[in-house]
Amino acid sequence: MRISDRGIKLIKHFEGVRNHPYLDCVGLYTVGVGHLIGNGKSLPESWNKTFTDAEIDALLIKDLEKFEKGIAKLFPLSFKFTQGMYDGLCSFSFNLGLGTLQRSTVRSALLRGDKKMAGESLLKYCRAGGKVLKGLQVRRQAEYNLLMK
Repeated sequence: MRISDRGIKLIKHFEGVRNHPYLDCVGLYTVGVGHLIGNGKSLPESWNKTFTDAEIDALLIKDLEKFEKGIAKLFPLSFKFTQGMYDGLCSFSFNLGLGTLQRSTVRSALLRGDKKMAGESLLKYCRAGGKVLKGLQVRRQAEYNLLMK
């Protein structure tokens, strides 16, 4: 399965899109939709430019392949995803990492067939630095809406 345009739009909305390289919140060089440039510690001259929307989209699609492959490894081949469920899990993983998805009650509930519990669990992942963040609450609600469709 692949993430849909709707899922990509959701990720872009919450992550933001930057056409110029910038230092992220931990001081690493990044561009586009959270794409780490090399190891992030330096900005190669060839990356010090304005990226087109098409270039940004290509970087994002390449980055999303990691999450699509990761989700495929975390769920059996027989698992029946809806497109909304898959898109929500891709967004969740892109934001929090595949390790978080692997250890999450979201995944364990889905594997047990308890979609309701998975959705309720997903809504709890809205803290950063020990504090509830409104932006994460809004993102989790959007992911929940996709998951529950």
